[in-house]
Amino acid sequence: MESLVLDLGARSYEIVIAGGSLDSIGQRLSQLKLGQRVFVISNPTVFSIYGGRVINSLKKAGFSTGFVLIPDGEEYKSLSWLSYILTELLKGGLDRKSALVALGGGVIGDMTGFAASIYMRGIDYVAVPTTLLSQVDSSVGGKTGVNHQLGKNMIGTFYQPRIVFIDTDTLQTLPKRETISGIGEVIKYGVIKDKEFFHYLKNHREQILNKEDTALTHIIKRSCQIKAEVVSFDERESGLREILNFGHTIGHAIESVTGYMRYLHGEAVAIGMNFESRLSVKLGLFDEKQSYDIMDLIESYGLPATITSEKLSVNSLLDAMSHDKKAESGSLKFVLPEKIGTVKVLKGINREDIASVLKG
Repeated sequence: MESLVLDLGARSYEIVIAGGSLDSIGQRLSQLKLGQRVFVISNPTVFSIYGGRVINSLKKAGFSTGFVLIPDGEEYKSLSWLSYILTELLKGGLDRKSALVALGGGVIGDMTGFAASIYMRGIDYVAVPTTLLSQVDSSVGGKTGVNHQLGKNMIGTFYQPRIVFIDTDTLQTLPKRETISGIGEVIKYGVIKDKEFFHYLKNHREQILNKEDTALTHIIKRSCQIKAEVVSFDERESGLREILNFGHTIGHAIESVTGYMRYLHGEAVAIGMNFESRLSVKLGLFDEKQSYDIMDLIESYGLPATITSEKLSVNSLLDAMSHDKKAESGSLKFVLPEKIGTVKVLKGINREDIASVLKG
């Protein structure tokens, strides 16, 4: 078992990484002194595989349980489905002492955290991420929310879980495309903060893609360490935490313009990282060879480095970026690499420069 702590004073919490640990989740949660009523929020696919084990573990630990299922997919990360969750919690009789368990990927984690933050003005929740992307990124840091037709994650809260419980064995049933999508966020950590980690990803590609336990545990732990260090310093993204958005300004725009239907999140972020690296080269901040190193690593994992089907309207992408929550007074904000392992946040970039990069 691996463990680390995200230090937020009285709201600090543990991130536990342990293969085969789902059956002990009830015992672990009983130590947190949660309320007696606990509901699991999941989707049908994940729940059919792991829901029974989690429910049984909770019951053995003395919890009264229930569950709410929402369809699987980014397009269901919406206010209407959030309302459905809240309605089911009310019908299930959950009170202010009750708690939620987010069992699934990033959509489930974001929506469960948001529901917990506003249900009866805030109840406890626990993150049990089952995808690589959610294990290395969205389950840690307390960002919750839903999408809007005008932008991704535009409606939400900062609300921290009581614990993040990562069972690496869940990745063995994860489809290959979902696994590779998660690598997109993992690569991000190497570019923004850890050159050695970037090279580890380059040198251990086969072990990672083959889901070897030692390699998976290492990349999950190191990703969580980097994110925990950043979030503990800047929880609400007023400064340092902005570096975690590398690849996301363009990535979120791609997701929005395509209706969250064409690319998985990590795929869109991978494209965004490549474009934003090229933008940094164009602005004279970044060495072109290193930008190719990033593109090569992205493509070596089978991730897209550029828009892979019909061309998207550059104006549509720019409009989507201007509606992104990271924009300030209409000024687009980018996280741009200066060298692998170091990035800077820049705003006020000429839209023509951005457009020229997007046109390729």
